[in-house]
Amino acid sequence: MEQDKNSLAQLRAARALIGWSQQALADAAGVSSMTVKRAEGSGSPAASADAVAALRAALENAGVVFLAENGGGPGVRLRK
Repeated sequence: MEQDKNSLAQLRAARALIGWSQQALADAAGVSSMTVKRAEGSGSPAASADAVAALRAALENAGVVFLAENGGGPGVRLRK
């Protein structure tokens, strides 16, 4: 499945924002570190939609807010 490049970049940015390694994110999401690499666009084949959803949920549970592309572009920030 082809993932949106913006959403893949958001996953990388979100992980960096909270200072997690790929392994820490994998552990929090219940997936393998290879799945994180694929989801962040550095592996082949691409990660499944279910895996990407699990990664995003783990990051949101850690306080990350994913911002939509509203003219300023997609992004991430920490919850207040």
